[in-house]
Formats: sequence, structure tokens, C-alpha cells
Amino acid sequence: MIDLILRGSVGLLPVLIFLAVLVYLDSYKLVRFRVVIAAITAGCVAAGSSYFLNVAGLELTGWSLTTYSRYVSPIIEEALKGIIIVYLIRKNRIGFPVDAAIFGFAAGAGFAMIENIYYLGILSQSHLAVWIVRGFGTAIMHGGATAIFAIVAHTLAEESQSTSLAVLAPGFVVASLIHSAFNHFLFAPVLSTLGILILLPPLLLYVFKDSEESLQKWMQIDFDADTELLELINSGDFSDSKVGKYLTSIREHFKPEVLFDLMCYLRLHTELSMRSSGMLMLRESGFEAPPDPEIKGMLEELKYLEKSIGRTGQMAVKPFMRMSSRDLWQLYMLEE
Repeated sequence: MIDLILRGSVGLLPVLIFLAVLVYLDSYKLVRFRVVIAAITAGCVAAGSSYFLNVAGLELTGWSLTTYSRYVSPIIEEALKGIIIVYLIRKNRIGFPVDAAIFGFAAGAGFAMIENIYYLGILSQSHLAVWIVRGFGTAIMHGGATAIFAIVAHTLAEESQSTSLAVLAPGFVVASLIHSAFNHFLFAPVLSTLGILILLPPLLLYVFKDSEESLQKWMQIDFDADTELLELINSGDFSDSKVGKYLTSIREHFKPEVLFDLMCYLRLHTELSMRSSGMLMLRESGFEAPPDPEIKGMLEELKYLEKSIGRTGQMAVKPFMRMSSRDLWQLYMLEE
């Protein structure tokens, strides 16, 4: 019994400890604990689904288990884990690469946990070295491969403002190749495990450092731009500004009440964006922003205005609202 607990601990704990370190290193605390748990749970579901798909795939191809595990199962498993990340990206739940790394590793950790629990049942008498490889090698590989997919997919989606298959494919290919290479055991299993442990932590630490620098730069630019726009809206010179002249030029395409709602939408969105930036600045200084009772009502009003102005109105104000996925992510943060 003690041996079983030891094997289980070695197989399950390393990937969870690594995930906990990633969450701890997130100085801005951009991801919520409950969302991390949801990503782990989704990874567990993906692992269960992969079992049935891989069994069917083995029967369909007629290949040996070794060949199949090298060339087919990595594609299936990375696709199932990747679906979780694609969902989060398309729902604007990921703002920066650091978020992507945590969510990706969490999904991979959930997958690895179920896989190792399964193998614990059928390999309960195996040598402890097997579980060192599975816990520090295979499990970390699952988390790392999905984290890399998440980082690459989010970065390309942010640059192109698209989540098409062409944008998501490069990250998926990289993750699948890493998974396949590990399954090839190009080196002895212990050396492969050491390779994962030596290469992955520096890579993720670099992502965290680069992401925090990117966040600081974006936060300053975004806050300054929002402040300038809000001051312009509140000033008596708004009609003479470029934004004011633009709204004047399109007024013949909208009813007066819709044009008024356009102005309200622009002002409210800008104010919410500033509040979100303020929350991040407080977190950077080590303070947790207290709940703002006005946020819920403001977000409800924003949703009402979105319906009022319609898709055409949103497209009309898009040129000077910078409605990127990060702006949408900001608003999601305020709903948390």
C-alpha cells in the first residue's frame, strides 16, 4: 500500500507542483483559481475522451502500439487538449502569454493526471523509476506541450486578430511534434525526462518575464490613450476633434437616438477600460482592488448600448476604440 501511494505521488504531484509555481509567479494574478480548476477538469475529460479515440484508432489502423503512439496518438491528444485553449481564446478569456501558459499547462496537467491514474491501475507493480519518468517526464511534457500551443496560438491570434485554423495550426504542429518526439524516446527515457526538466522551466520563465514587460507597456499606453479620449469627450472641444468630426460625418447614416447611444457607448467603454487598467496597476503594486459596486450596472448598460447601436454602430466606432481581444479581455476581467 505504501509503495502504491509512493508511486502515485511521484506520478501525480510533480505536474501539480509545477502548475502551482506558475500560478504563484503570475504577479498580476491575471487568472482566477476557479478557471484554472476548470481547465484542469477539462483536461481530465480530454484524457478520458482520448482513451476511446485511441482504442478506436488502433483498431482502425491496425498499427502496432509503438508506431501508433509515435505518429497518431500525439495528434489526437494535442487536438483534444488544444480545444480547451481555443475555446478560451475565442471567448477572450486570455489576455497575455502568461495567461496562455497557465491555462495550457493546467489543461495538460489534468490530462496527465487521468493518464497516470490509468497506468497506476495497470502498472501498480512497476519499478519506481517508471513513475519518476511518468511524473517528471510524461506529465510535464503534456503540460508543457499544451502550454506552448497556447502561447503560440494566442500570440498569433493577437497579432492577426483572428482565430482561424491557419492561425492556430502552427502552435498545434509544434505541440504535436514535441509530443511525438518524446514518444519516440530518441534518448533513454531518463534522459528525455531530464531534457524536459532542463528546457521547459527556462522557456516558461522567459515567457513570464516577456509577458509582464508587455503588460506593463500595454497598460501604460492603453491608460494614457483612454484618459486622453475621455478628457476629449468631456471637453467642449469634442466636436472639433478628429473623433467628433468623424461622428458628425456619419450622423446621416444613423437616427439621432442611435448616434447619442454611440457617444454613450464610447464614453462608457473608455471609462471601463480605465478602471480595468487601474485594477492592474494596483495589483502591480501588491494591492488587491476592492469590488466596485458600480461595475455590474455599467457592464449591463454597456450590453444594452451594444444592442441599441447594433453591429453597424459597433463597426462605426471601431476605428478609434481599438477593440482588440485584449480590450475585450479587460471587460471580462471586470466581470470577475
